[in-house]
Parts: sequence; C-alpha cells; structure tokens
Amino acid sequence: MSFGEPEGYDEDARPHPLGRRGRSRAVAAAVCLVLGAGLIGGAVTGSWLAGDSGGSGARSGFAAAGDLWRNVPVDQLFPPTVRGGGAGPGGADRVWTRVAVAPDSDCEEAFDPLLRKVLDPVGCARLLRATYTDATRSHVTTVGLLFTKADAAGMASLARRFDTERLDRRTDLMPLPYAAKDTVAAGFGTRQRASWTISVLTDAPVVVYAVSGWADGRTVAAPQPAEEAVESGTTAAPAQAGLGHEARGLADRVERSVRGHAGTATERPS
Repeated sequence: MSFGEPEGYDEDARPHPLGRRGRSRAVAAAVCLVLGAGLIGGAVTGSWLAGDSGGSGARSGFAAAGDLWRNVPVDQLFPPTVRGGGAGPGGADRVWTRVAVAPDSDCEEAFDPLLRKVLDPVGCARLLRATYTDATRSHVTTVGLLFTKADAAGMASLARRFDTERLDRRTDLMPLPYAAKDTVAAGFGTRQRASWTISVLTDAPVVVYAVSGWADGRTVAAPQPAEEAVESGTTAAPAQAGLGHEARGLADRVERSVRGHAGTATERPS
C-alpha cells in the first residue's frame, strides 16, 4: 500500500505537496549552513592572517632598525641642526648644532668598563656618535646610538634591568663623551661630564644615550642624571645650567629619528 504526499497551499492558495516543500526547505537550510560556515571560516582565517601580518610588521620594523647604521645617511640620524621646541628649562626652545661625528666603530674602548659589562648581554654590532653644541656654544653634548646584536626579548630584559635597578641614574655608569679636536668640544672629557641619559629601546635593537657638559672644559664634581636634573626645584649645578635638558632633549630627538626611519611605535612621549 502506498500513500500520496499530502498537499498544502502556497501564498497564492495553490496546492502543492508538503513533503516536497519540506525537502526544499531542508536543502535551502543546508546551503545556508555551508555558506555560513564558509563565511565564519573566512573571517577566522582573515583574522589569523591579519595577526600574522601585524607580527611580521613588528618584526620587520625591529630588524630594519638594526640596519639603520648602514642604510640611513648620517645626516638623517644626526642632523647638522636639531631643533628642540620646548626642550629647554621652563619649556624654552632649543637649537643644537652638530660640531663633530665620530667614525662608526665597534664598542671597544667606547664605554667605561662597568657600563660595558652591563651592556655586554645585548652585544655590540655598531656604535655611532655625534657631538653638538647649543646656540650659545656654552654647552656640549655627545649623543650615541649603540646598535646591538640582541633580539626583542634580549632588549626587553635589559630595559627591565635598567628600570628596576635604576641603572640610568648611577654615576658609575655614565657614557663617555666624544671630544673632537679643533671644535668647541675639544676639552669635553670624562671629568667634564655633568648630566646624562640612557634609553634602552624595546622596539628596536638600539640603546640611545647622551652626555652633556660645559664647553669651557670645567670639571664637574657631582654629575646629575638628566631625569633628576630636569625636575623643578633642583638646585644642583648641572640642573641650574640646563644640562639635564640638553642631554635628554637631544637624546629624545635622535630616538624619534631612529623610530621614524624604522617605522616602529613611539614608546614614550617627550
């Protein structure tokens, strides 16, 4: 015995077999399910690809920064003139003129022994240095770029150590100046160091530093880290002369240049 398919009615009141419509609905539902799964899968795949792309971009920016010393002209890393809007005491503007550029070198004899020991874990690929004077030619500041051999994890580890142990404020870890003959910085030696700053980047294999002093060659009995010298109300001689602002202002602007050329994100405002 067989039974005919029961009939129903469509929106125009025409009879049609109910079973056939049910099968049509099932087929349509299955198609929607497949399409939906495809869209979801595509979205997930797209997000994975986007994530990979972002990670690759960050990695390529880090790697690009490590090659700046050979790929970017020195006049772009250390411009002949650097303008520091609001970089001086009380927000005063500053203008620095480059007086000397050291030949690029390794780090042998470039740092005092203790600072060299602290920096050893990240290695030394290349060191670039330049010395500037202010508009009055009364101050001199050496800015340095240490290009390391470390990966991002190594730089992050060193940055944490500098932060937790406050290594950037220790007078036995001051960077060395670059004194060039026949310039206003000719007498800028170790005993003339007045203020300094050291910044360990984590988005680039680079350590940026600056050290400042008086151009007349006077010795400094009590050097002061820039982070302290720029604080309001500080009465120490380097702070009163604005030498903390000199070191930090120049270092910040060179740091921005490094990040700009490498395409990495800025870590801190200045």
